[in-house]
Amino acid sequence: MTRSLPVAAAAFLALSPIAMSRAQSPATRPAADSATQLAVAVAADSAAIRAIVAEGMTRSHVAADLMYLTDVIGPRLTGSAGMRRANDWTARKFREYRMDSAWLEPWKFGPSWERGPMTLTLVSPHRRQLQGASWAWAPGTNGVLAGDVVYMDARTTAEFRQRFAGKLRGKWAMLGAPAPIWNPDGPAMTAADAARRDSIVRAVSAPPTDPAEQEFRQMRRALAAAEGIAGNIRDAAKEHALLNMSGSPAAVSTMPDIVVPHETYTQFYRLLQAGETVRIEADIRNTLGRDSVMQYNTIAEIRGSERSGEVVLLGAHLDSWDLGTGTSDNATGSIAVLEAARILRGAGVKPKRTIRFALFSGEEEGLYGSQMYADAHRGEMGNVQAVMVLDNGTGRVRGVALQGRDEMRDLWRALFAPIAELGPFVVRSGNKGGTDHLSFVPFGVPTFNFDQESRGYDHTHHSQSDTFDHAVLDDLRQAATVMAATAYGLANLPELLPRRTRRAASR
Repeated sequence: MTRSLPVAAAAFLALSPIAMSRAQSPATRPAADSATQLAVAVAADSAAIRAIVAEGMTRSHVAADLMYLTDVIGPRLTGSAGMRRANDWTARKFREYRMDSAWLEPWKFGPSWERGPMTLTLVSPHRRQLQGASWAWAPGTNGVLAGDVVYMDARTTAEFRQRFAGKLRGKWAMLGAPAPIWNPDGPAMTAADAARRDSIVRAVSAPPTDPAEQEFRQMRRALAAAEGIAGNIRDAAKEHALLNMSGSPAAVSTMPDIVVPHETYTQFYRLLQAGETVRIEADIRNTLGRDSVMQYNTIAEIRGSERSGEVVLLGAHLDSWDLGTGTSDNATGSIAVLEAARILRGAGVKPKRTIRFALFSGEEEGLYGSQMYADAHRGEMGNVQAVMVLDNGTGRVRGVALQGRDEMRDLWRALFAPIAELGPFVVRSGNKGGTDHLSFVPFGVPTFNFDQESRGYDHTHHSQSDTFDHAVLDDLRQAATVMAATAYGLANLPELLPRRTRRAASR
């Protein structure tokens, strides 16, 4: 899942130098009841639903398939050999699970990027080996690169030129204050602490209202690079020395760019505020490709028995970052889609519409794979019943956000009703972002991203701890079964759900 974390003001550090807030999930908020509801009846097919639940909950393959994808194939950075192995393996598994068809759809991505070894050393005020990782699509250092660390806190171009111009060459720059991380091992956060934390996050996350600040925020990296800095230092913004990762070929860095644990970042900040010299050495060896490379989405389907030209699409992204093995982001979602396909075939049910399964690549760099899929299939979008995506970790499905389609509240309640034993489920108003369902919204297709239990997702997300050990297999069995049952219900509705007005898909 693509997501950026806010950088907070330094004033919050008075509360605690460590740990972070968790965004409160809106999943428990009831949906607004004022929207006029669709008059669509969900056909009762209790025998089929019982077969789906039995297949998913008692004969599950999720443990073995998740282990193979994460422990054997490993990380799946878009453009890497691991990503292609994952495409080929999932296509084979779809065929093994007796899909009517399974194939790879190519799309152009690039350039590729490969992480190499990195060492990071604190030289002053004392010598110590540090943890850290190169931001993706950033270059290496071409040998050991030493320099002082500077906190570049200017807010406008004029202030930058007055305070920093001519003084940054060869230095490693921190371009933001430490994130607001609450100490998980300290006293519980009080209501006043939470209110103060939330106000800081809102203030920092909101775009500046001053035009001069708006302009500078867009230019500050380029201005720092033009001054000849050694590189950029980022706060991982997680507790317990967890790292964080992102990057994209759409924004290839012109200079080394590293992320360090929050504890290291705050130490640098405290030392600099106290007037101490902070100096580091970095040796980073990355490989950036020169040309675009072909990437693939893995697609499979069970053809409908009556309306095969109409499609229910279940999706997840198969690619991952490479610090861990990409388990909760998003091998779990991919395995849930693969397992939903196996469940439907194993249960022997006959969906009236085609149910298609899509494992997208390129999500982490900007939803590229799903955008390319939606664009290539734009002529079919009028016949897509709905798109349902899973990409919020290993947790059980606890409901769905209506993504602006509040008129479908009763429909979703009816879809969940036959599988109430797997709940409870909450159908709520709300729009979710950050993953592949967004690529289909511009085409007017009803699109949804299931709500899930967190199960530590804020820890594992984009970090080195995103491994099989943090998967909750019982939850994953439930999620796959819910996907299969609701897809079957949508495939058997008497009519297509209404479209929203189409508009050109944005990139």
